[in-house]
Amino acid sequence: MSWFEKYRELCVIVKTPKGLEEVAASHIEDVLKGEGEVVAKPGNFPGVVFVLGLDPDECAALIKEQIPEASRVLPVYAVVKANLDEIATKCAEVASSRLSSDETFAIRTTRRGTHPFTSIDVNVVAGRKVQEVTGCDVNLDRPDKAIYVEIFRDLAAISIIPGSEEYRKITPGKPVILPILRKLRIIQMPYTGPLDGVYKMGVRIGRAVQTFEVGELYIAHYRPVSGIELETFLRGLFEGIESRYQIQVRSYGRPVHKVPVYIYDMYQFVREHRNEAIIVTDPKGEYITHVKHELARLFREYPVVNVFIGAREGIPVGIFRFADLVVDLCPQVTIATDYALVSTVIAFISALEEAGALEKFPERPRKKRSQ
Repeated sequence: MSWFEKYRELCVIVKTPKGLEEVAASHIEDVLKGEGEVVAKPGNFPGVVFVLGLDPDECAALIKEQIPEASRVLPVYAVVKANLDEIATKCAEVASSRLSSDETFAIRTTRRGTHPFTSIDVNVVAGRKVQEVTGCDVNLDRPDKAIYVEIFRDLAAISIIPGSEEYRKITPGKPVILPILRKLRIIQMPYTGPLDGVYKMGVRIGRAVQTFEVGELYIAHYRPVSGIELETFLRGLFEGIESRYQIQVRSYGRPVHKVPVYIYDMYQFVREHRNEAIIVTDPKGEYITHVKHELARLFREYPVVNVFIGAREGIPVGIFRFADLVVDLCPQVTIATDYALVSTVIAFISALEEAGALEKFPERPRKKRSQ
């Protein structure tokens, strides 16, 4: 029996984290009190649960309300053969009754199986057809309604959900952070001590600095450091940077900045960069939010902002005289070395946002075009 024949009464598609299909299906059966049919991981496709034979809106509402294992709940308003023309025609038919003319839409297609067309082909053809029928504009980033086309072998299920149910990392109004991060030059005191701890600390700091893709990292001390301890710390540091960088390259849809690392004497660094912005993080300083406007001025006026972070011991007090700011990130708390860099960057971004110093992602204008 074909998938189209077997699941033509499909009413809801539930997407779950991989491995939780059976758990979610069991809870859905309890919520539905034995009504309808629930199929976990149909055709062994991971992260999917089918519900058949019920009203799609009522069933979807119950699942959304009571099943936290459901990452996304798609009420199915039409099931057709996985044919490009049939999908486009049915998308337009469903959209005509569920979109008003002043709403925007986007087509989201996921294919499972082998087909003579791609997901992009579906987006283009179906999007054009929906526009012809409804007169609605396309908005790929923040649509009022999202039309989901879920294809399983010879079956295509069509769903429409509010765009507000789509969680996105970047939305209008969020601050633009990367230009600020690139301005940061971190001067990190190396961690010393037992070699196993030194190596682990290097890995953690390396992952942290690469997470934020800061402009540069300097490892600097003001007195002699054991060669084996420094070598161990640097080995962990580079491993941490590389491991995080490889993850970013695989997962980000943009070029990734790999943080360069330099080694220098701390006092000599201060001498050479005394005409640049210098900030020291230390519990003796002013609370970060109390100097947020001065912090914003430094980021506005200088192309590079140098930030000193201690390890085991604080930055020498003599350097304070050459600093534009000495800031306390969390009064009455001494932050552990492996959290210091992360805490510093997050505190700076929060303070700059509060000071109104960050640009915001704009709303993209609506475009009358097919996908």
